[in-house]
Amino acid sequence: MASLIESCWLYLITHFSDFQLACLGSFFLHESIFFLSGIPFIYLERAGWLKKYKIQMKNNTPASQEKCIIRLLLYHFGVNLPVMLASYPVFRHMGMQSSLPFPSWNVILTQITFYFILEDFIFYWGHRILHTKWLYKHVHSVHHEYATPFGLTSEYAHPAEILFLGFATIIGPAITGPHLLTLWLWMVLRVLETVEAHCGYHFPWSLSNFLPLYGGADFHDYHHRLLYTKSGNYSSTFTYMDWVHLLFHNCQTSNFILSIAWEIVA
Repeated sequence: MASLIESCWLYLITHFSDFQLACLGSFFLHESIFFLSGIPFIYLERAGWLKKYKIQMKNNTPASQEKCIIRLLLYHFGVNLPVMLASYPVFRHMGMQSSLPFPSWNVILTQITFYFILEDFIFYWGHRILHTKWLYKHVHSVHHEYATPFGLTSEYAHPAEILFLGFATIIGPAITGPHLLTLWLWMVLRVLETVEAHCGYHFPWSLSNFLPLYGGADFHDYHHRLLYTKSGNYSSTFTYMDWVHLLFHNCQTSNFILSIAWEIVA
């Protein structure tokens, strides 16, 4: 299996330049994984299949689903692709390369784990900021047009938010300069994770049933169906940032109440 992957990779780096692979190849990979994993949820919703696993009983209209797809294509070609082109010099400067041999799996897994943790931390605080009154009204409300999300709505957002999401996703690889294979694996996992979080279904095989602190569709669907001022569940992949913030907030509230009680008693 390893030799087959290396043979395929050798073909790629022989017939395409680093720029073509890192920019155009990454864009093609992203589009393929995103739409192939997201489109099935449109047909599940329309046909009513696996309805018992659907989190919300409300369905999106075919017109709203088609609107989402059309705008996604515009955003991807008008925002995502230019960002990939512009970020290539940064990745090259930080040491990204595509030549053989591949890095060890220990290196790949360590880097991807770091990317998930860093992305989740940046996303959490950025997402909270997007839920402030002005930014929600003028930017983040675009993403919340779909109170009943489906897979493809994961990347349906205002262009300014797309830039933020892109930053949260690429900052890890940008500062570590990984092998292109690592970058592609990270991209695939991140796309699959965010599509699953917006899919609108909670299956018995969903990762949130097996991985502690993993958010998943049920966690994020709750965020979409509440008003922006009361939403919560701001994390992208894991839930610990929300729990830490809630614990800190409760501690502050408790200390405030105790201080008032102490003043009254004193």
